[in-house]
Formats: sequence, C-alpha cells, structure tokens
Amino acid sequence: MQFSNVYEDKFRADSYAQLEFPGTYHLAYRDLPEIISEFVAKGKAIDFGCGTGRSTRFLKKLGFDTLGVDISAGMIKKAEELDPDGTYILNDNNQLSEMAESQFDLILSVFTFDNIPDKEERIKLFSELGKRLNKNGVMVLLDSTPELYVNDWASFTTTIFEENKKAGSGDIVKVLMLDVEDKRPVDDVIWFDKDYREQFLKANLNLIKTYKPLGSEEDGINWVNEDMIAPWIIYVLKRA
Repeated sequence: MQFSNVYEDKFRADSYAQLEFPGTYHLAYRDLPEIISEFVAKGKAIDFGCGTGRSTRFLKKLGFDTLGVDISAGMIKKAEELDPDGTYILNDNNQLSEMAESQFDLILSVFTFDNIPDKEERIKLFSELGKRLNKNGVMVLLDSTPELYVNDWASFTTTIFEENKKAGSGDIVKVLMLDVEDKRPVDDVIWFDKDYREQFLKANLNLIKTYKPLGSEEDGINWVNEDMIAPWIIYVLKRA
C-alpha cells in the first residue's frame, strides 16, 4: 500500500491548524511540561514534525528557543502564519544537515513517526536526531499506541475500520478525527512497542523512561476509553 503525506492537502492543513488541545489530544500534552522539566531545563529545542506549529508554540511557552521542522510545505506555511516570530524549516527530503550536531538540549517529536512507514528510514531519522542532542540532551517522542487504532475515543473513531484489527507494525491504519472540519479518514502507520525499542537500539539511543497517560475526572472531559486505555505513548531517550 502506498503511503502519502495527507497534510500536503490545503484543506487538511487548514483544518489541522485550528486544532489545539481538545479531547484526546489533551492527554498527549497534559504531562509533557512535567516530563520535560524532569530531564532538561530551558535551552535549544527542535520540534521535529512540527506541522502547523502547535508543538513549537507549546515549547516556546515553556521557555525553549525552538526550531520547527516539517516535510510539508503547506504545514510550514500555516505555522509561519500562526507564529510570525517563530523559526521554521522545510525539511522536504528528511535530511537534517541544516541542524548542527550536538547543539540541542531537547528534541520533541509529536505524532511524527505515526507517519513514517519504512523501518530503515525510521532508524536513520532516530539516529540523525540523536546526533543533534548535546551530551545532556533528551529526545521526547510522543506517538500513538496500537490500541488507538482499535478503540473509539473522545476525539477519534477507529472501530469503523475493520482492517485496523489485522494490522501489524508498518501497516497503514485509518483514523477518523472528530475535532476538525475535514472529516476524511487519515492514514497513519501502526508500530508496536517492541519495534520502537528495536529501532532505538539500532539508532544508538537509550530508552530512559516510558509514559502512557490516562484520563481522569480532574481533566473535565467526557472520556470514552481514555481513562482505561492509553491512546498515546511517550518515550524519553538519550544518546547511547
């Protein structure tokens, strides 16, 4: 199956740009300030796969000098419109040569690797990103759990796609987003935890800690499954 970057579509980019932290997305970002502060103070950061700049703006509010990087020209354009003072780079060939090695305190990647189907490409990117970290720097990787694609959520419907239930690592799965105007299904790539860990090892990254946030009553959101099943997984990594 062919996998393409759906966010090159202008309507998709415009719809996604309006999304902040509703519903299930609240869980993705809720714990990040505490997690990040546990491992790294303020400094230089890369938001890898920044999209329309949601995570870049998030890091800037935390006090980081942040560079947003994405392969989608449409997303970068929208990010620059929303954040005229921000710094964004179009990285259309997935090469990181414009970013100096050993210079960054933090690399954040939110949902980016849900859109990279090739195992070797993933290992190469993990390795190249790791080289951009300084000796005390950390990479915080936030992606979907496999459970996301076989359950329903406050912000997504996935159970209507029967093919998701048979998917293995590297396969395309479908998600219907409920919080955006564009109601066309989104293609993601499912990866299981054991494959992430294998790729980290091959990329010379040490896994320091893993988090799987769950919803609670204090969040004030009508959870569907989020209070019982984690839709997201957060990996904290360092250079080996």
